[in-house]
Amino acid sequence: MRWLLRSMTELTSRKWISQLTGRFAQSTASRRLIPRFAKIYGISVDEAEKQIGEYKTLNEFFTRRLKPGMRIIDEAPDLVVSPVDALITGAGPVDAGSIFNIKGQDYTIEELLAYSPRMENYKHGFCLVLYLSPTDYHRIHAPVEGRIVEREHIKGKVYPVNEFGLRQMRRVLSRNERLVTYIRHQTGEIAVVKVGAMNVSSIKYIDPAAESTERGGELAYFEFGSTVVLLMEDDTFLLREDLMPGKKVRMGEALGTLKQP
Repeated sequence: MRWLLRSMTELTSRKWISQLTGRFAQSTASRRLIPRFAKIYGISVDEAEKQIGEYKTLNEFFTRRLKPGMRIIDEAPDLVVSPVDALITGAGPVDAGSIFNIKGQDYTIEELLAYSPRMENYKHGFCLVLYLSPTDYHRIHAPVEGRIVEREHIKGKVYPVNEFGLRQMRRVLSRNERLVTYIRHQTGEIAVVKVGAMNVSSIKYIDPAAESTERGGELAYFEFGSTVVLLMEDDTFLLREDLMPGKKVRMGEALGTLKQP
């Protein structure tokens, strides 16, 4: 049965299929699905910036902003905060360029960053994998204050990044389409890797020309659910003691602290 599911997923992982799904979600015909979508996934519509009836398409509702004050950005010094509302599906040190046991599979920094020259900065760093379900708020924020030093678009597939995809498909985080934002902060650098997924028609930057960001500033948003991988540069990060795979976090919540040089 698993091989059949894997084969079916391979066949439906083409970008054009997700683009078709995306076109429908961006059409006014999708508007009537918004209330049912919100009910099925238990979305907190009272947090949304607009009333549910004001959204013209399913995609507009899915990429909604929240009312001011719905997420609090932890302002304690030297923090890395969560860029998203998400479930932690992986957390651990990078050992000589390898990231071990993300839902039973190992990854390499080289594959994840598509052999970017910057990959050398992360070979002994730290990795956090944050999965966004359809229930979650889908805007992506900056985990630190700093200067945006590079952006990279890595082409790829659109496999699911849920429990099935991460366990049963071969290394989906490094095979799916990705947008990577590299941010230089006070003690080093952080890579925010935004991973596309099945039915994600695109990942959009808020301001593709921005040169800097504040902690909690908007970076991008997913059109349907996906995953963010945070890579911290070598010897620059200490994880919060109570965080582990399986724990939910909210955007703005502290993930850990930056080590001082």
